[in-house]
Amino acid sequence: MEDTEVWMTGREAANLTGVSVMTVYSWVRRGHLKVEGLDHRGQKLFRHLSVAQAEKATRAKAKRVLVRAA
Repeated sequence: MEDTEVWMTGREAANLTGVSVMTVYSWVRRGHLKVEGLDHRGQKLFRHLSVAQAEKATRAKAKRVLVRAA
């Protein structure tokens, strides 16, 4: 792991993006977010940039779905 990168747990990622922890792990299941490592307690770790990219991709898709349904 590089020292300049910001790493976060699923809970931290959820707090940062304003979604639930379940949503963060659904991003993982759907391939929007990759688990990049484990912390000393075995919790999954994500890169800050990857979390931001996953949020952007899923929010953009949600807006497209809302527009189509309108």
